[in-house]
Amino acid sequence: MTMPQEDTAATRAFRALAHADTSVRLQAALAVGSTPDPGFVGGLVERCAVEPEFYVREMLTWALTRHAPSATVPALVGELRSDRAQARSQALHTLSKIGDRGAWPAITPDLLADADDEVARAAWRTAAALAPDGERAALAVRLARQFGRGGRETQLSLSRALIALGEAMPAALEAATTAPDPRVRAHALATERLWHDPEAGFEFAVEEAKRVVALGGEG
Repeated sequence: MTMPQEDTAATRAFRALAHADTSVRLQAALAVGSTPDPGFVGGLVERCAVEPEFYVREMLTWALTRHAPSATVPALVGELRSDRAQARSQALHTLSKIGDRGAWPAITPDLLADADDEVARAAWRTAAALAPDGERAALAVRLARQFGRGGRETQLSLSRALIALGEAMPAALEAATTAPDPRVRAHALATERLWHDPEAGFEFAVEEAKRVVALGGEG
């Protein structure tokens, strides 16, 4: 992690963020977020890319949201081009929490189709949160191309992102419910059921959709 040369508060904070003890790193992230300073942003973003503990990463994200978007958003957008999957996924996650729609153009088709499931899931959530009204239908079509991908968590993430698009979703969803691939059809039908009945639960929706596909119908 890049650190200032002088023994400043920022230097001490960055040392603590890289400490071997998880609790020390967690407290350091809390402290940095409690006393925001533009000088902390670069170190926080760098640490997000390598921090192994989920709860510490969440605190790092919180600390970044405490800083001005004018400082954080450009640094996070830069991370979207990183070779490290965690750097991309955590930057996307943090951008979704900041909610600055100026970051929307950085959510590229490559990120939406990223080979790493964690990155793709974060991209779907962030895109659904940041897409302008005029881009939401096109985004739904692009997201629908990922139907059938991955395991339960990945599929649920995609379903939630599409449902978050609201009325922009139905046309893209309808096309997927008649796709040749039964896995795609089942995922699309499960998403449709979850959209109409959020209380049903994803597991129930998936099993019901599989039954419908196996019977050759549309429910």
